[in-house]
Amino acid sequence: MHYHLLLSRCLAASTRRLYLYSAHTPRKLVTNVSYERITPLMAPRRKRTAAARANTPEPVSAGPAIVSSPEEAQALIRRFSTRKKRKVVYTEEVVAEGDDAEDVENDAGFESPLTELDDEAAAEEVVPKKKRTRRKKDIEPVVYDIPPVETKTTTFKGRLGYACLNTVLRALKPEPVFCSRTLRIDTILKPEFGMDYCKELGRRNAADLARLIQWNEENHIKFLRVSSEMFPFASHDKYGYTLEYAEKELKAAGDLAKRYGHRLTSHPGQFTQLGSPRDVVVDAAIRDLDYHCQMFRYMGLDQDSVMIIHMGGIFGDKQATIERFKEVYRTRLTDEMRARLVLENDEMCYNADDLLPVSEELNIPLVFDYHHNWIYPSELPIPELIERINAVWHRKGIKPKQHLSSPCPGAETVMEKRKHADRCYELPPELPDDMDLMIEAKDKEQAVFHLYRIYNLHPVVYENLRPEKPATPFPRMLKAQAAEAAANGEGEGDAGAATPRTRRTRSRTKVEEAPDALEVLETGVAEESKDLPDTAEIGDEISAHASTPGAPQAATKSPRKRTRKRALMRVEVEASESVQVEETVIPASPCAEPAPMPKKASRKRKAKGSQ
Repeated sequence: MHYHLLLSRCLAASTRRLYLYSAHTPRKLVTNVSYERITPLMAPRRKRTAAARANTPEPVSAGPAIVSSPEEAQALIRRFSTRKKRKVVYTEEVVAEGDDAEDVENDAGFESPLTELDDEAAAEEVVPKKKRTRRKKDIEPVVYDIPPVETKTTTFKGRLGYACLNTVLRALKPEPVFCSRTLRIDTILKPEFGMDYCKELGRRNAADLARLIQWNEENHIKFLRVSSEMFPFASHDKYGYTLEYAEKELKAAGDLAKRYGHRLTSHPGQFTQLGSPRDVVVDAAIRDLDYHCQMFRYMGLDQDSVMIIHMGGIFGDKQATIERFKEVYRTRLTDEMRARLVLENDEMCYNADDLLPVSEELNIPLVFDYHHNWIYPSELPIPELIERINAVWHRKGIKPKQHLSSPCPGAETVMEKRKHADRCYELPPELPDDMDLMIEAKDKEQAVFHLYRIYNLHPVVYENLRPEKPATPFPRMLKAQAAEAAANGEGEGDAGAATPRTRRTRSRTKVEEAPDALEVLETGVAEESKDLPDTAEIGDEISAHASTPGAPQAATKSPRKRTRKRALMRVEVEASESVQVEETVIPASPCAEPAPMPKKASRKRKAKGSQ
């Protein structure tokens, strides 16, 4: 049965375009449907008469005007909207010339029919919620209490410098200034980082070098050691790279240093050893020297920017190591490397007496370190050493430089004396008046400021001063303090006595304490009689043994001792059970093999045996 389509809402005009559907034919467009022809169909079905049905003509259409089901009719009705389309007619008015004011008034008073729609659309737009911003805290500037210093006099007129890091600029937030950003090879291998990230760290380090030089100029410091970690892995055999990409940043730092008259030097690491018997170590050392030469070359610095290295290890024969160093220096180093390379006396292997002949033979300048000479002194007096050392510097046309550091207070052994203190408190009496002195101290630029204040060398900016931290005592001193506190009866829980942290180790049971248990673990058979005592009797025997005079007494409060007792009891009980099983199942024979180890008892069984 077919149903006629009733579209009462869609007949707003005399003619409409309607989409009619049929179950057997595709969708077709019906046009020119008369309103009068469809009006009789709008009456309820029960009120229609047969005459009305007969007199009602069918609508003329290009296709069937019927649908196959009421659901299709309802779907068709829902496809049409009841919104009426407004008809807008625009007219043009001719305005006379010079009536600009009237044009403005007409434009201001004219309202487009689309204005209301635009206003409604604007009103319907959802206004995004404002993000809550955290209120910034009012951080007050920190005021440091700088104690006065005891002033001294000196004739020194040279430059004091520090190494690599500025503690004031490093503590800046949110962007600290320093030249030693680095990473690990594992980070380079990650696809989200790679070599581009590694090079970017080097570029940022080079950019911060100019800011560091500017800060030094404002604080009257004209001597600086450049960090060897400025370009991470630049001298690596696999991940190494050249510094051409950072030429702009390096040139800016070099130009600034030359403008202010600053001296920049470098100190390659302790692994740069030209006298090593291993070729791979020597190759890596040469690559490292070439990397430092590139930095100074792109900065445009002169011969005063030197590279300081140590002779290195002895490798079983000191003289043979020196000969290998001479051979590598003559045959494998470039002219640029030889022009910037200098040696330094160390505190363990090579003192000034060992290096001075090499320095004079190869015309290599020698940096004299006062702290190292104090630990491993030379036989020659210091004034004579400095005179011969400076002669090599002047012969090569380079300004001499020296190193100064102080040991930590309370240092006694060689290893304790090697540690640098936070600051230096006096200049050496043998120091020449016109010398570049590098202060190797933990407080970096604060150590330079401290000497400035003691000897009144240069004015200091009070806002850049920081107080000195108390010295950290050595572990030996902490143990002595703890022993003294215990002897005085202060007790172990005294908060004033600091005790060094020790690593907790698990104690092992001695063989002498449980010989039977060791025999059971090795052979699997316990030499005991068939009538074995039970667990309670074993526990009584152990208690009686512990109470006998001369026997080792176990502390009643030590859980480790109690655990050892219980373990011994469990081993004896398990051994006795294994012997009973063997004697009942397998008869003993002289040639029988030792029984296998019994399986571990369950937790419940262990708990019963330990009770």
